[in-house]
Amino acid sequence: MPHIEREIVINRPVDEVFDFLADGRNEPQYNPNMLRAEQTSAGPVGPGTQFRTEVTNNSRSMEMIYEFTVYERPQRLVGRTIKGPIDVQSTETFDSVPGGTHFRWVMELEARGIFKLMSPLVARRMGRNLDTLLANIKRLLEALQTPLSHS
Repeated sequence: MPHIEREIVINRPVDEVFDFLADGRNEPQYNPNMLRAEQTSAGPVGPGTQFRTEVTNNSRSMEMIYEFTVYERPQRLVGRTIKGPIDVQSTETFDSVPGGTHFRWVMELEARGIFKLMSPLVARRMGRNLDTLLANIKRLLEALQTPLSHS
């Protein structure tokens, strides 16, 4: 099972970074492959919350559904895909550090069908995609509001 791990420091308070990333409806703002995202479960975001997304890959779109299995605000999110070509177990951790939030994203992948034959390629591509997502998240969150005040 391929393993992908990336981390970055974002100059925003940990609760703001957590809340933004926990709301899957925000993903089209930082993921250029995400056409749409909607919450399909009722109530506030928490354990069991599900999101339906439409992603594009090489000009083909597909629907994916994922849910949070662990929601520990503001330290940890764990999610898994329910529908999609690849089973993804995703763990996101958030730690307060001088200057903002240390954000770490770990993915365990299990490909299905034809994707199984191409697991190493899929993992490399998803790793590059994760690099792009982290850079976009950092740029977006740091530009949205004034810099952190240091009290």
